[in-house]
Amino acid sequence: MNETMVCAVGRVATQPVYREVASGPSARFRLAVTARYWDREKNTWTDGHTNFFTVWANRQLATNTAASLTVGEPVIVQGRLKVRTDVREGQSWTSADIDAVSIGHDLAWGTSAFRRAGKAETAPAPTQPEPNWETPPDGSAEPADQETQQHSKPAVLT
Repeated sequence: MNETMVCAVGRVATQPVYREVASGPSARFRLAVTARYWDREKNTWTDGHTNFFTVWANRQLATNTAASLTVGEPVIVQGRLKVRTDVREGQSWTSADIDAVSIGHDLAWGTSAFRRAGKAETAPAPTQPEPNWETPPDGSAEPADQETQQHSKPAVLT
């Protein structure tokens, strides 16, 4: 199936609205995406046109969106673009929605602290020792230990 996937970089324009619906959690918010360009005459950056998208998130993404985003924060949204045309009260309206697959803070503008969402009790994954990624003191390109040799084999694409 052909879908139009987009990646939009902008700012959260409205507080996310969270709802529990029959199909699971759902959240939506408006995303403002403003083009910026260098104005040579004024010798400064200038804001261009702003596009607004309604971003829809479902299931766990909806829960995490509602808990993580507030108005004004810079975000990156990846998802399926849906352009809709409606007739309301005799007027034609066009809206652009993004059915989000992934949403995250834009770290070009600040820092973010990731917290894993709580899940149902599962058995903890066995811990593995960290491989030694250091180059041996003799300067050879050979991995320093057997563990690293297993992880450093090149991938073969077929």
